[in-house]
Amino acid sequence: MLTFLIGLAILIIGGFFYGIYVENMFGPDDRVTPAVSMNDGVDYVPMGKWKNSLIELLNIAGTGPILGPILGILFGPIAFIAIPVGCVLGGALHDYLSGMISIREKGAQMPALVKKYLGNTTFQVYNIFVCLLMLLVGAVFVYTPGDLIVTSIFKQKADVSNPLVLVVYIAIFIYYLVATLFPIDKIIGKVYPIFGAVLVLSAVGIFAGIFLKGYQLDNLTADNWRGIHPDGLPFIPIFFVTVACGIVSGFHSTQATLIGRSVKSEKEGKLIFFNMMLVEGFIAMTWAAAAMGIYNKGISPDAVGKPVVISLVANDLLGTVGGLIAIIGVIVLPITSGDTALRSLRLMVAEYFNIEQKSSKNRIIISSIIFVAAGAILWFAKTNAKGFQILWQYFAWSNQTISIFAFAMIVVYLVMHNKNFVSALIPGSFYTFIITTYILQAKIGFNLPLKVSYLIGAVLTVIYAVLAYLAGVNKKGSMQPDTAAAVNKTQQGVSKN
Repeated sequence: MLTFLIGLAILIIGGFFYGIYVENMFGPDDRVTPAVSMNDGVDYVPMGKWKNSLIELLNIAGTGPILGPILGILFGPIAFIAIPVGCVLGGALHDYLSGMISIREKGAQMPALVKKYLGNTTFQVYNIFVCLLMLLVGAVFVYTPGDLIVTSIFKQKADVSNPLVLVVYIAIFIYYLVATLFPIDKIIGKVYPIFGAVLVLSAVGIFAGIFLKGYQLDNLTADNWRGIHPDGLPFIPIFFVTVACGIVSGFHSTQATLIGRSVKSEKEGKLIFFNMMLVEGFIAMTWAAAAMGIYNKGISPDAVGKPVVISLVANDLLGTVGGLIAIIGVIVLPITSGDTALRSLRLMVAEYFNIEQKSSKNRIIISSIIFVAAGAILWFAKTNAKGFQILWQYFAWSNQTISIFAFAMIVVYLVMHNKNFVSALIPGSFYTFIITTYILQAKIGFNLPLKVSYLIGAVLTVIYAVLAYLAGVNKKGSMQPDTAAAVNKTQQGVSKN
């Protein structure tokens, strides 16, 4: 239990002070935000900071901060330290600066930011990854909540032959379509407060239950500090791909830029972007502890590391009624990420092809193509024996791959504006090592020996760090004199404050 409590202290105290530092480094001011100056009643819509915060939290907190820790805690109590450290130094900074730079760039989505700061070639590569990720998110976040609804609420098997499965999937898709097409404040802004209340209630209930039930939580020792997995999996890189959303997730940058179009004041950014990532870290810590507790209590080996653990934990800690509320809260998480993932993809496609989105006809055309593609991926995952396992592995890897593009974009921005670029370069380089070594050694990748993967990954990481820094230097050198003067003037003003 002590290691878990230390991890919580790192998350809360470390997050508080590092959040102040990151905010001061960026320097939010009183300039008019795109939500106000470009209000179009559809995507650029000013909303209150608490509503934006709640939407941001629900957008970024899919099944990742629950299923990831259920699998990740199998590495042992090292997870209780890795999650909060990574969340504070990597994830929260990643989300905050992605959102704030978007606001400074008139609400530009990630592809446009990548193109401006990293160049057209990188932009073309990024587009492939981000579009794939958004489609995978849309498919995964129909599959997982749909199956949970069928198995946990209706108490039926989620087999493809069960017609109820198709009905539930279609119902979720219909909601996604409505949320994708309608103005953000009409659907998402209305239903999210209800979803958020359920989420908070379930998370707090599980957290309290860990203590009230006296769950046994292991502590770090000289024997387990390296992360010992029962199947002998290496802690690096497997853990950091498995536990994505509670630490660092590239998907979050696409959601921060989406919500950036609704922020009324730059000074609200820390609450909306940085602090909401800390809350997600708390959710991940809670479910990691709950999973360890239920494992130590003893469950069927066949259930370990699988979604059924969610139901076992919820019912054991909260009873039948409370467990149902907790399960509903878990169902809410992926649904409130899937809808905005597909909405983000619509905006990205529209931005790429310069298709204005105030017209409902344009929104319907783009959304129709997106939903057909997502449906095809979902059908493959459901009808193939190993379909979901393959889908989840590629989803997890592509999710982390997107993050290194966001970190590189942030590095370039910070170098150009004479700010601490190392704060983004370190986590970006670390995750470059993670995603390269993972795909090199994985069976779904190149299946190379682990040591060889580490060596190649280290070389690619150094190249990434050098190129990201040089891109910033080159961009700074190519700035127009009047732009450079404005940047220096702004920086001096921030320093005085």
